Amino acid sequence: MKNSKKLLRVPIVLLLLAVSQITYSQNKEQSYKDIVIENPDAEVDIKVVNDYVKALVNNEMDKAEQLLAEKYIGFGPAVNDSINKLESINSWKEIHKVRTNQKVGFVTQTFRVLQGNLQGDWVSQWGTYSFTQNGKEVKLPYQYTARVANGKINRSSIYFDNLSVLLQLGYKITPPKQ
Repeated sequence: MKNSKKLLRVPIVLLLLAVSQITYSQNKEQSYKDIVIENPDAEVDIKVVNDYVKALVNNEMDKAEQLLAEKYIGFGPAVNDSINKLESINSWKEIHKVRTNQKVGFVTQTFRVLQGNLQGDWVSQWGTYSFTQNGKEVKLPYQYTARVANGKINRSSIYFDNLSVLLQLGYKITPPKQ
């Protein structure tokens, strides 16, 4: 009886080892170089994104519109925020009605993602956008990352602190009543 229990344990142990190996190999993280490489079209893609951002800030809306793909989708700054090409252009047209002295400064880098739903050539900007609105000077640090294909931006994400902008514009935070 003792031998049969030992014999039964061997296949179970082997099965557990096999399953853990399969699970490990499926969950094994790939190295950075297996997923991300240098963008071979770096200069061209950086120019597209830099020209787009400068066109937005300088109220060159026709030029900005030409640099967005027809099915462009932008995300951020909040988790559930998204905007299409027409909405983005119209939003900036409204912005130009209330803001003056707009400036932008940034550094840019680029990379290529080789696989997955983020596959493609990406350009990231880390910068500061400043403007005057209602007599108040606003400085807005931002991070913008855009995927470029065929000379156009087809997807982007932007991150900035909305609360900081509101406070600089003079808004007050009122805590809820207990």
